[in-house]
Amino acid sequence: MTPDLISKIAAEVGTPFYLYSEQKLRQNFQTFADAVKSLKKTTVCFAVKSNFNPTVLKIFASMGAGADIVSGAELELALQAGIPANKIVFSGVGKTRAELTAAIAADIKQINAESESEIRLIDEIALELGKTTAVGIRVNPDVDAHTHEKITTGKKENKFGIDWNDAYRLFLSAEQFKGISLHGIEVHVGSQILDLEPFREAFVKTKRMLAALKEKGVSIQTVDVGGGLGVVYKTGESAPSPADYIAVLQDVLSGFDGEFVFEPGRCLSGDAGVLVASVVRVKQTGEKSFAVLDAGMNDLVRPAMYDAYHNIVAVKGGEAVKKYDVVGPVCESADIFGKDRMLPDLSAGDLVMIETAGAYGAAMASNYNGRPLAAEVLVDGDRYAVIRRRQTVAEMTALCQPAPWI
Repeated sequence: MTPDLISKIAAEVGTPFYLYSEQKLRQNFQTFADAVKSLKKTTVCFAVKSNFNPTVLKIFASMGAGADIVSGAELELALQAGIPANKIVFSGVGKTRAELTAAIAADIKQINAESESEIRLIDEIALELGKTTAVGIRVNPDVDAHTHEKITTGKKENKFGIDWNDAYRLFLSAEQFKGISLHGIEVHVGSQILDLEPFREAFVKTKRMLAALKEKGVSIQTVDVGGGLGVVYKTGESAPSPADYIAVLQDVLSGFDGEFVFEPGRCLSGDAGVLVASVVRVKQTGEKSFAVLDAGMNDLVRPAMYDAYHNIVAVKGGEAVKKYDVVGPVCESADIFGKDRMLPDLSAGDLVMIETAGAYGAAMASNYNGRPLAAEVLVDGDRYAVIRRRQTVAEMTALCQPAPWI
């Protein structure tokens, strides 16, 4: 993605816009797929929540990816993208009857249940539909992922999963369920994890559960190890590779002879995307210089929501000579992409890129402050295509209608 190409796209599409590299998306998936080749049986399910653009999903589908979904809408998107139902796993604590019915009717690979009441509901629906549905229990491992508290999912105080003892009891009494095959364990400890030790700890606890169940004659066919593998957002950071991650898995769970399911999201799409914005103006207040962009926290909420760091670069290049707070136009003090960032001398109209925005960027965008959703563009070499055009105000309000008495 050269400066000339980015400038050309900006002139045609307008800013802000998300820009994804098809080459990088494919490269990231292939790296993960290569890492799991040493395992006997695997399914790699892209976490749709990280980037649900249909073109992105189609790229991964073309490479053999499955889908990790957390809603009925994501089920529809995955199927429409060409991802086979038998490669789709469904997680989440709040699956509705309608969503579960759609998933069971579609014969997806596995539903990862997060409560006993959900298991009973799945069993009831499956019997009504004349199906036998594969179910895994998402076990809460009580492991601290050492990541941001809002994306930690594996501690006992988190809402996710079922306690080990309750899960053990449910597996031992699985014969009571006539509409499901209760044969899988899922364990997911969080997101943006840069230390392999939380994964190791979760795998060790999973190994103990497998051994305890085996002693009672319970056979587990799938172990879904979730996602969570982090990426580099800040220069100087390091992130474990998929190969490093798989080496830990093999070290702990080499004795498991069933299927491993993986749910990578950020590590497949994160560094394949950037958010391109224009400088609206440079504002000087006392000793502070503000570079005010036309992108805001409604476009990329991660810095405001998670105190997340993203590298910010000027598309035109040049020596970093001035310190800026890079901010958006939204009427919130939290609408800041980065403080005290050294950048070239900026002026109105200059383009900047907020890097590593391919995951949890457009997927978490909103219309706050009456701001239409940004465009999304895919680039492949020197060719590009708009894969979601910019939303109009009319489209933003298309579902609204006045009360009859107004």
